[in-house]
Amino acid sequence: MKNLKFVMLPVLLSIFFVLVSATSDGSKETERIHSAINVLKDFSQMKESIPHDLISEYKGIVIIPNLLNAGFGVGGKRGRGIAMVKLDDGKWSDPVFITLTGGSIGFQIGVQSVDLVLVFRHKGVLTKVKNGDFTIGGDASAAAGPVGRSTSANTDYKLEAEVYSYSRSRGLFAGISINGSNLGIDKKANANYYGSDISSHDIFDTATSKTEAVRMLKETLASL
Repeated sequence: MKNLKFVMLPVLLSIFFVLVSATSDGSKETERIHSAINVLKDFSQMKESIPHDLISEYKGIVIIPNLLNAGFGVGGKRGRGIAMVKLDDGKWSDPVFITLTGGSIGFQIGVQSVDLVLVFRHKGVLTKVKNGDFTIGGDASAAAGPVGRSTSANTDYKLEAEVYSYSRSRGLFAGISINGSNLGIDKKANANYYGSDISSHDIFDTATSKTEAVRMLKETLASL
């Protein structure tokens, strides 16, 4: 009976994520951008927010609203969000739609929804992601990010990590680890929003979208 229970829990977890993904597939890409905007606004209103000079110095960002972290003995993560990089002129690129998936083993039970922000030191880490070939913790580890309006308040702190992670957690977990998670390009979402013949590399390079949602996203990020 115990062996059957051990086998069934991962299966049930997989079914859970399939059902959630099927529901999420009906949402529009514009709604995902607006959700990312809301995440940035929520973080900016927190007492201990993402430091301004971190955003200024680092070259890439990933925003994943409502990342689902579920555990029934064996844990898993699934989320859809956006990635942006800084262009040569210092402005932010158009958003590339991405996915994040991962798993973990250990005692955990319940479902948690997390707003996740990852800040990248170098934009090349994101621009090279094509078919899910970037693993957080394998290619670059994510460290818990410094908090506060400015990192200069802590003279002992140096901005040296390749990826800094920030999360706003709700639910049954106190926090999550994303090392070992896979970051991939959501080709279907990018095709729906920009056109079927565009690649993530083109989106990062051109930054020509004139939509209201993208404009608001860039303004919100620039104001952090």
